[in-house]
Amino acid sequence: MKAFVQTDRSWFACFTFLVVITTLATTTSSQKREEVIRVDTELANFEVTVTDEAGRPITGLTAADFRVFENGVGRNVDFFQPLIGSDSRRPLVVVFALDISGSMTEAELNRLRSAMNAFLGRLSSENSYFALMTFSMNVRRLQDFTNVPNKVSDALRRIRREHGGLSTHAYDAIDDAVRLIDRRSPRQVRGRSPKRAIVVITDGFPVGDVVGPETVIERANAAEVSVYSLIMPSVSRLQSYRRPLFTPFEASGIVEKTGGFSYHARENELDQMLTTLAEKVSGSYAVAFYPDGVKGGAGEFREVKIETRQGFRIRQNRPGFWPNK
Repeated sequence: MKAFVQTDRSWFACFTFLVVITTLATTTSSQKREEVIRVDTELANFEVTVTDEAGRPITGLTAADFRVFENGVGRNVDFFQPLIGSDSRRPLVVVFALDISGSMTEAELNRLRSAMNAFLGRLSSENSYFALMTFSMNVRRLQDFTNVPNKVSDALRRIRREHGGLSTHAYDAIDDAVRLIDRRSPRQVRGRSPKRAIVVITDGFPVGDVVGPETVIERANAAEVSVYSLIMPSVSRLQSYRRPLFTPFEASGIVEKTGGFSYHARENELDQMLTTLAEKVSGSYAVAFYPDGVKGGAGEFREVKIETRQGFRIRQNRPGFWPNK
């Protein structure tokens, strides 16, 4: 009888142990499932530039100043960060794409080298990463991503104008820059997502591209990349007065539809225009939200509209997003 009781107690102890282990395993499994759900629900990220009626950047806004609409339905702002915060500068990832085709004069290139070094100084920090490429008949990468400005300056000194080029592959260069950012740039810098941008300096007359602007816009939107441009002096010989032309590059919509800005640089205004451009690149806000997992269904394009409660002018880097893409 005593042996039976001991055996019964041993069996009960084993049974209790198995129940506890099973419960813990079930709880752990449930927790893991919850964690997977949280990880798979990705933020929809947007960069927005806010300006007043005169085009001056508006700084100092908070998350409470923004309203976000997904397919017309209001959403909470789940993540927010100004590009330049009160504590430190938000990370930057920038690719410079420079036109060295025959239409760019040697004098323009010399002025550009000097102005670009000053431009780098305005944006540089240990959290800012830059890459440099040139384009004419071919697209060439001169400097991969680095947070050491001197490396970019050294690459700028190596740039030489191509003579007799028959084409200017500006769209191909932007497409290559988008892929470079998407595949080679840091996703996180000190725990923060960087602003992603391409700065194109060109005369504005692309010729011979393999990739069309519509495709480039789609890929830039998917990679959350904004394109900015500085149009070098382009003046028709038929004009009796010097006024910048509206170039085919601007007409393509690449800059506007990716949330960037475009400026014309007259001969003596290159430094001033690059200063303005630096302010635009470093003057946006990161606004993100968790999208509705049901409305519209996975795979259907979601239109996103971002506003400020004060009615400021807003330019966002893409019109919406594709879920799970």
